[in-house]
Amino acid sequence: MSETILTVENINVFYGSSQALFGASLSVPAGETLALLGRNGAGKSTTMKAIAGVIPTRDGKVSLMGKNITGVPAFKIARSGIGYVPEDRQIFPTLSVQDNLIIAHKLGPNGEDLWPIERVYDMLPLLAPLKDRMGGQLSGGEQQMLTVGRSLMGNPSVLLLDEPSEGLAPIMVEKIGTLIETLKSLGNTIVLAEQNLHFCLGLADRAVVIDKGVDVFHGTIAELNADDDVKQRYLSV
Repeated sequence: MSETILTVENINVFYGSSQALFGASLSVPAGETLALLGRNGAGKSTTMKAIAGVIPTRDGKVSLMGKNITGVPAFKIARSGIGYVPEDRQIFPTLSVQDNLIIAHKLGPNGEDLWPIERVYDMLPLLAPLKDRMGGQLSGGEQQMLTVGRSLMGNPSVLLLDEPSEGLAPIMVEKIGTLIETLKSLGNTIVLAEQNLHFCLGLADRAVVIDKGVDVFHGTIAELNADDDVKQRYLSV
């Protein structure tokens, strides 16, 4: 059995006085892809932001490779090995594709440099011809590819992908799916937050379903796909 690389234990998260997560938990073994599924507003993005340190956790614990990263500043969590691809992409619109990538370069937590820019361009061939184009001039799909490439430039141990297929044309959704499949085949550990179960079926090993800030299902992606009750109650499938 693979070593568990990321663990989230009973975290509570608030936005002001409003509680968004209620004891949410998940764990991800090294090299696996975990789908974090739920309807819009269920708490998926909040969970991702809490792992990345973008928002604080009130209670509970987040561990990366056995090290407690709860309450650690986001930039230190990134240096520890968390690569976060946010739902709203957050590229630099006035910088070129090349500069968006270069500015994100850092060594991995053990000094590794597995993702030099040449390899990122090889992984994302769509970006290579656009390297001199400003980020703000890219299509939504191209920007999504750029955010993934930017995260890879940081040599992450775990890649958090928040709604990577949302709002994209079907051809770009297919390309994103192929990219995730390739990253998984290379041994990358991925947490994939999605509303779309069908998108995750061929990509994820296991799934956690979240509803109203509570994790309501843990199991394999095949077990989830066979559970019509959970799908109808929490995923509108």
